[in-house]
Amino acid sequence: MEVKTVAVIGAGTMGNGIAQVVAAAKFNVIMTDIKEEFLVKAMSTISGSLDRLIKKGTCTEEEKKAILARIKPTTDMKEAKNSQLVIECAPEILDLKMSIFKELDAVCPPETILASNTSALPISSIAGTVKRKDKVIGLHFMNPVPVIKGVEVIVSTFTSPDTIETSKNFVKAIGKEPCEAKDYAGFIVSRLVDVLINEAAQCVMDGNKPEEVDKAMRLCCNFPIGPLELCDLAGADIVTHGLDTMEKEFGERLKAVPLLKNQVRSGLLGRKTNKGFYDYTPKK
Repeated sequence: MEVKTVAVIGAGTMGNGIAQVVAAAKFNVIMTDIKEEFLVKAMSTISGSLDRLIKKGTCTEEEKKAILARIKPTTDMKEAKNSQLVIECAPEILDLKMSIFKELDAVCPPETILASNTSALPISSIAGTVKRKDKVIGLHFMNPVPVIKGVEVIVSTFTSPDTIETSKNFVKAIGKEPCEAKDYAGFIVSRLVDVLINEAAQCVMDGNKPEEVDKAMRLCCNFPIGPLELCDLAGADIVTHGLDTMEKEFGERLKAVPLLKNQVRSGLLGRKTNKGFYDYTPKK
Protein backbone atom coordinates (compact mmCIF):
# COMPACT_ATOMS: atom_id res chain seq x y z
CA MET A 1 0.00 0.00 0.00
CA GLU A 2 1.25 3.48 -0.88
CA VAL A 3 0.99 6.09 1.85
CA LYS A 4 -0.05 9.53 0.59
CA THR A 5 -1.95 11.02 3.53
CA VAL A 6 -1.09 10.63 7.21
CA ALA A 7 -3.41 11.47 10.09
CA VAL A 8 -1.72 12.58 13.33
CA ILE A 9 -3.94 12.29 16.40
CA GLY A 10 -2.82 14.81 18.99
CA ALA A 11 -1.16 18.18 18.33
CA GLY A 12 1.14 18.36 21.35
CA THR A 13 4.94 18.33 21.32
CA MET A 14 5.22 14.94 19.62
CA GLY A 15 2.18 15.36 17.38
CA ASN A 16 3.17 18.69 15.88
CA GLY A 17 6.77 17.54 15.48
CA ILE A 18 5.65 14.46 13.57
CA ALA A 19 3.23 16.54 11.48
CA GLN A 20 6.07 18.91 10.53
CA VAL A 21 8.47 16.16 9.51
CA VAL A 22 5.83 14.23 7.55
CA ALA A 23 4.64 17.36 5.71
CA ALA A 24 8.24 18.35 4.97
CA ALA A 25 8.62 14.96 3.25
CA LYS A 26 5.73 16.01 0.95
CA PHE A 27 2.99 13.84 2.48
CA ASN A 28 -0.41 15.34 3.20
CA VAL A 29 -1.15 15.56 6.92
CA ILE A 30 -4.41 15.66 8.85
CA MET A 31 -3.61 16.85 12.37
CA THR A 32 -6.38 16.48 14.95
CA ASP A 33 -6.90 17.47 18.55
CA ILE A 34 -9.86 17.96 20.86
CA LYS A 35 -9.69 21.79 20.99
CA GLU A 36 -9.13 24.43 18.33
CA GLU A 37 -6.71 26.29 20.61
CA PHE A 38 -4.42 23.25 20.71
CA LEU A 39 -4.31 23.19 16.91
CA VAL A 40 -3.60 26.93 16.69
CA LYS A 41 -0.72 26.54 19.13
CA ALA A 42 0.60 23.53 17.19
CA MET A 43 0.59 25.37 13.86
CA SER A 44 2.38 28.29 15.52
CA THR A 45 4.98 25.90 16.94
CA ILE A 46 5.57 24.33 13.52
CA SER A 47 5.85 27.78 11.93
CA GLY A 48 8.42 28.82 14.53
CA SER A 49 10.39 25.61 14.01
CA LEU A 50 10.49 26.21 10.27
CA ASP A 51 11.60 29.82 10.84
CA ARG A 52 14.61 28.50 12.75
CA LEU A 53 15.44 26.25 9.80
CA ILE A 54 15.18 29.24 7.47
CA LYS A 55 17.70 31.11 9.63
CA LYS A 56 20.02 28.12 9.38
CA GLY A 57 19.64 28.09 5.62
CA THR A 58 18.11 24.60 5.47
CA CYS A 59 14.62 25.77 4.51
CA THR A 60 13.24 28.58 2.34
CA GLU A 61 10.16 30.77 2.79
CA GLU A 62 8.56 29.01 -0.18
CA GLU A 63 9.22 25.59 1.34
CA LYS A 64 7.78 26.75 4.66
CA LYS A 65 4.55 27.87 2.97
CA ALA A 66 4.32 24.54 1.12
CA ILE A 67 4.87 22.52 4.31
CA LEU A 68 2.22 24.44 6.25
CA ALA A 69 -0.19 24.11 3.33
CA ARG A 70 0.10 20.31 3.47
CA ILE A 71 -1.11 20.25 7.11
CA LYS A 72 -4.86 20.31 7.69
CA PRO A 73 -5.70 21.01 11.37
CA THR A 74 -9.11 19.76 12.53
CA THR A 75 -11.01 18.83 15.69
CA ASP A 76 -12.90 16.12 13.79
CA MET A 77 -11.11 12.78 14.14
CA LYS A 78 -13.39 11.35 11.44
CA GLU A 79 -11.17 13.22 8.94
CA ALA A 80 -8.69 10.38 9.49
CA LYS A 81 -10.85 8.32 7.11
CA ASN A 82 -8.91 9.89 4.24
CA SER A 83 -5.52 8.57 5.40
CA GLN A 84 -3.55 5.42 4.69
CA LEU A 85 -1.62 5.73 7.96
CA VAL A 86 -2.66 7.10 11.34
CA ILE A 87 -0.13 8.00 14.04
CA GLU A 88 -1.71 8.40 17.47
CA CYS A 89 0.09 10.81 19.82
CA ALA A 90 -2.32 11.02 22.76
CA PRO A 91 -1.13 11.10 26.40
CA GLU A 92 0.30 7.85 27.83
CA ILE A 93 -3.01 6.58 29.19
CA LEU A 94 -3.88 3.09 27.99
CA ASP A 95 -7.67 3.49 28.26
CA LEU A 96 -7.51 6.73 26.26
CA LYS A 97 -5.42 5.18 23.52
CA MET A 98 -7.68 2.14 23.35
CA SER A 99 -10.72 4.43 23.00
CA ILE A 100 -9.05 6.37 20.18
CA PHE A 101 -8.09 3.20 18.33
CA LYS A 102 -11.61 1.87 18.63
CA GLU A 103 -12.97 5.05 17.05
CA LEU A 104 -10.32 4.99 14.32
CA ASP A 105 -11.15 1.37 13.56
CA ALA A 106 -14.75 2.42 12.91
CA VAL A 107 -14.01 5.40 10.63
CA CYS A 108 -10.88 4.39 8.68
CA PRO A 109 -10.85 2.08 5.64
CA PRO A 110 -9.82 -1.53 6.46
CA GLU A 111 -6.43 -1.12 4.79
CA THR A 112 -5.41 1.92 6.88
CA ILE A 113 -2.51 1.23 9.25
CA LEU A 114 -3.05 2.38 12.84
CA ALA A 115 0.18 3.28 14.64
CA SER A 116 0.81 4.45 18.20
CA ASN A 117 3.63 6.77 19.23
CA THR A 118 3.57 5.32 22.76
CA SER A 119 6.95 5.17 24.47
CA ALA A 120 6.15 2.29 26.83
CA LEU A 121 2.63 0.82 26.57
CA PRO A 122 2.44 -2.62 24.89
CA ILE A 123 1.11 -2.42 21.34
CA SER A 124 -0.73 -5.73 21.70
CA SER A 125 -2.89 -4.20 24.45
CA ILE A 126 -3.86 -1.33 22.16
CA ALA A 127 -4.44 -3.71 19.23
CA GLY A 128 -6.83 -5.73 21.36
CA THR A 129 -9.54 -3.08 20.91
CA VAL A 130 -9.71 -3.23 17.09
CA LYS A 131 -10.69 -5.70 14.40
CA ARG A 132 -7.64 -5.00 12.21
CA LYS A 133 -5.07 -6.27 14.72
CA ASP A 134 -2.68 -7.07 11.87
CA LYS A 135 -2.69 -3.38 10.87
CA VAL A 136 -1.64 -2.08 14.30
CA ILE A 137 1.99 -1.17 14.96
CA GLY A 138 4.10 1.10 17.14
CA LEU A 139 5.97 4.06 15.62
CA HIS A 140 7.85 5.64 18.51
CA PHE A 141 9.37 8.96 17.43
CA MET A 142 11.90 10.73 19.65
CA ASN A 143 11.84 14.29 20.96
CA PRO A 144 12.66 16.65 19.27
CA VAL A 145 11.16 14.92 16.25
CA PRO A 146 12.76 17.11 13.54
CA VAL A 147 16.23 16.40 14.99
CA ILE A 148 16.37 12.75 16.13
CA LYS A 149 17.00 10.30 13.30
CA GLY A 150 15.71 7.02 14.74
CA VAL A 151 12.14 5.75 15.02
CA GLU A 152 11.29 2.60 16.96
CA VAL A 153 9.05 0.28 14.96
CA ILE A 154 7.29 -1.92 17.50
CA VAL A 155 5.93 -5.21 16.22
CA SER A 156 3.21 -6.97 18.19
CA THR A 157 2.16 -10.62 17.98
CA PHE A 158 -0.58 -9.60 15.55
CA THR A 159 1.31 -7.20 13.24
CA SER A 160 1.49 -8.50 9.66
CA PRO A 161 4.66 -8.52 7.52
CA ASP A 162 2.99 -6.11 5.07
CA THR A 163 2.26 -3.65 7.87
CA ILE A 164 5.87 -3.86 9.05
CA GLU A 165 7.25 -3.33 5.55
CA THR A 166 4.94 -0.40 4.76
CA SER A 167 5.72 1.25 8.11
CA LYS A 168 9.48 0.89 7.69
CA ASN A 169 9.32 2.24 4.14
CA PHE A 170 7.34 5.22 5.38
CA VAL A 171 9.88 5.93 8.13
CA LYS A 172 12.66 5.92 5.52
CA ALA A 173 10.59 8.12 3.20
CA ILE A 174 10.44 10.89 5.82
CA GLY A 175 14.20 10.80 6.28
CA LYS A 176 14.32 8.66 9.43
CA GLU A 177 15.76 5.24 10.21
CA PRO A 178 13.55 2.42 11.54
CA CYS A 179 14.74 0.40 14.55
CA GLU A 180 12.61 -2.74 14.99
CA ALA A 181 11.68 -3.61 18.57
CA LYS A 182 9.72 -6.43 20.17
CA ASP A 183 6.49 -5.66 21.98
CA TYR A 184 7.54 -5.65 25.63
CA ALA A 185 6.82 -2.70 27.92
CA GLY A 186 9.33 0.07 27.19
CA PHE A 187 10.53 -1.64 23.98
CA ILE A 188 14.26 -0.82 23.57
CA VAL A 189 14.74 2.94 23.95
CA SER A 190 12.57 3.69 27.00
CA ARG A 191 13.65 0.46 28.67
CA LEU A 192 17.31 1.43 28.52
CA VAL A 193 17.09 5.22 28.79
CA ASP A 194 14.60 5.28 31.66
CA VAL A 195 16.81 2.90 33.64
CA LEU A 196 19.77 5.23 33.09
CA ILE A 197 17.74 8.28 34.15
CA ASN A 198 16.45 6.40 37.19
CA GLU A 199 19.97 5.50 38.29
CA ALA A 200 21.14 9.07 37.65
CA ALA A 201 18.35 10.30 39.95
CA GLN A 202 19.56 7.78 42.54
CA CYS A 203 23.05 9.30 42.22
CA VAL A 204 21.54 12.69 43.10
CA MET A 205 19.79 11.10 46.08
CA ASP A 206 23.20 9.77 47.11
CA GLY A 207 24.48 13.35 47.27
CA ASN A 208 25.88 13.99 43.80
CA LYS A 209 25.06 17.30 42.11
CA PRO A 210 22.88 16.98 38.96
CA GLU A 211 25.35 19.02 36.92
CA GLU A 212 28.22 16.73 37.94
CA VAL A 213 26.25 13.60 37.05
CA ASP A 214 25.45 14.99 33.61
CA LYS A 215 28.98 16.33 33.06
CA ALA A 216 30.45 12.92 33.91
CA MET A 217 28.23 11.17 31.36
CA ARG A 218 28.89 13.76 28.66
CA LEU A 219 32.65 13.91 29.10
CA CYS A 220 33.44 10.37 30.24
CA CYS A 221 30.95 8.43 28.12
CA ASN A 222 30.67 10.85 25.18
CA PHE A 223 26.92 11.32 25.65
CA PRO A 224 25.55 14.33 23.72
CA ILE A 225 23.27 15.16 26.66
CA GLY A 226 23.29 14.10 30.30
CA PRO A 227 20.60 11.73 31.64
CA LEU A 228 19.12 14.36 33.98
CA GLU A 229 19.06 16.94 31.20
CA LEU A 230 17.28 14.33 29.12
CA CYS A 231 14.79 13.73 31.92
CA ASP A 232 14.02 17.46 32.02
CA LEU A 233 13.55 17.44 28.24
CA ALA A 234 11.23 14.42 28.22
CA GLY A 235 9.47 15.28 31.49
CA ALA A 236 9.80 13.53 34.85
CA ASP A 237 6.16 12.48 34.56
CA ILE A 238 6.80 10.68 31.26
CA VAL A 239 9.91 8.94 32.63
CA THR A 240 8.13 7.89 35.82
CA HIS A 241 5.12 6.62 33.89
CA GLY A 242 7.44 4.55 31.70
CA LEU A 243 9.15 3.07 34.75
CA ASP A 244 5.80 2.31 36.40
CA THR A 245 4.66 0.53 33.23
CA MET A 246 7.87 -1.49 33.01
CA GLU A 247 7.83 -2.33 36.74
CA LYS A 248 4.51 -4.13 36.19
CA GLU A 249 6.12 -6.27 33.51
CA PHE A 250 9.68 -6.75 34.79
CA GLY A 251 9.38 -6.26 38.54
CA GLU A 252 11.12 -4.24 41.25
CA ARG A 253 14.35 -3.71 39.32
CA LEU A 254 12.57 -1.08 37.22
CA LYS A 255 10.89 0.74 40.10
CA ALA A 256 11.14 4.55 39.94
CA VAL A 257 13.33 5.95 42.72
CA PRO A 258 11.65 8.21 45.33
CA LEU A 259 13.29 11.39 43.98
CA LEU A 260 11.66 10.98 40.57
CA LYS A 261 8.26 10.34 42.13
CA ASN A 262 8.71 13.42 44.31
CA GLN A 263 9.60 15.53 41.26
CA VAL A 264 6.26 14.54 39.73
CA ARG A 265 4.30 15.19 42.94
CA SER A 266 5.94 18.60 43.24
CA GLY A 267 5.27 19.55 39.63
CA LEU A 268 9.00 19.77 38.87
CA LEU A 269 8.66 18.06 35.51
CA GLY A 270 11.48 19.80 33.66
CA ARG A 271 11.40 22.21 30.75
CA LYS A 272 7.60 22.18 30.37
CA THR A 273 7.15 23.52 33.93
CA ASN A 274 10.36 25.62 33.86
CA LYS A 275 11.86 23.59 36.72
CA GLY A 276 13.12 20.06 37.09
CA PHE A 277 16.65 19.02 37.93
CA TYR A 278 17.54 22.44 36.50
CA ASP A 279 15.88 25.86 36.42
CA TYR A 280 14.55 26.97 33.02
CA THR A 281 12.64 30.03 34.22
CA PRO A 282 12.89 32.68 31.46
CA LYS A 283 15.27 35.46 32.40
CA LYS A 284 13.71 38.92 32.54
